[in-house]
Amino acid sequence: MTMSRTTKSGIDPELIRELANLLTETDLSEIEVQQADLRIRVARQFAVTATVPVAAPAAVPVVAAVPAPAAAPAELDPANHPGVLKSPMVGTAYRGAAPGAKPFVEVGSKVSQGDRVLIVEAMKTFNDIVATRSGTVTALLIEDKQPVEYGQPLMIVE
Repeated sequence: MTMSRTTKSGIDPELIRELANLLTETDLSEIEVQQADLRIRVARQFAVTATVPVAAPAAVPVVAAVPAPAAAPAELDPANHPGVLKSPMVGTAYRGAAPGAKPFVEVGSKVSQGDRVLIVEAMKTFNDIVATRSGTVTALLIEDKQPVEYGQPLMIVE
């Protein structure tokens, strides 16, 4: 990759395309390059499909304005549910304390506000994710060891 052909803004569109393709090929969530005063960061977002209680993210390269997927009715969108627990950071979500360990919670588990329900690893640091309200876990929206984005719905507690 070279930063040679640039537009008036100083950005090489071919470089951006190459970086976006590299993200897809390597399954990275973001990449950043810098040369002199020019710094380019390309990142992907993961969209959750709300057709089943446990949905895998669909990777979408973000290079320019990407139209949002067709909105599901509000009652089916877990992000709008009053009991949704969202990821406070980008990282990898783990349902248990160690590989093969019993998950912290399952659908039907009773939780109290402040109970550890997941762990999100970010930059080699394991962060406890705690219940923001007391109730019963009615839906788990992620799989164990799944990459998560900031604000992504993780589970619903009613």
